[in-house]
Amino acid sequence: MPLTSTRISPDWPCQVKTPGSYDWERSAAKWLRELIPARYASYPALIRHPVLLARHAQIQVQQEIRVARTALQTARAELPVLGLPESVIEHTIKMYAAEVMQLQHIARSVRAVADALGARGLTR
Repeated sequence: MPLTSTRISPDWPCQVKTPGSYDWERSAAKWLRELIPARYASYPALIRHPVLLARHAQIQVQQEIRVARTALQTARAELPVLGLPESVIEHTIKMYAAEVMQLQHIARSVRAVADALGARGLTR
């Protein structure tokens, strides 16, 4: 059943079909499964309930953001102790900063998909 709005978020992932289109829920579930650890992807509850899968993906991505932020915040103090050259430390800091930005974008995309899946559930 199509959603009441055909407008999708600019954060909508390109791997997921437009809400309301044929098989969009399957493409959403496939994309969401790629965001969580493989051991979770085969749990029957997550397979049968894409909205539950979306919830788990949201939690997973938020944890990854926390990890990347911690790595970024502690890099300058902790990496020199490992004997790494300054150029490697600077590159690593830039890598962590880019990862935080990418994960924030993914979090917005997951939220958009979760909202669409939730709206689908309300229209059933």
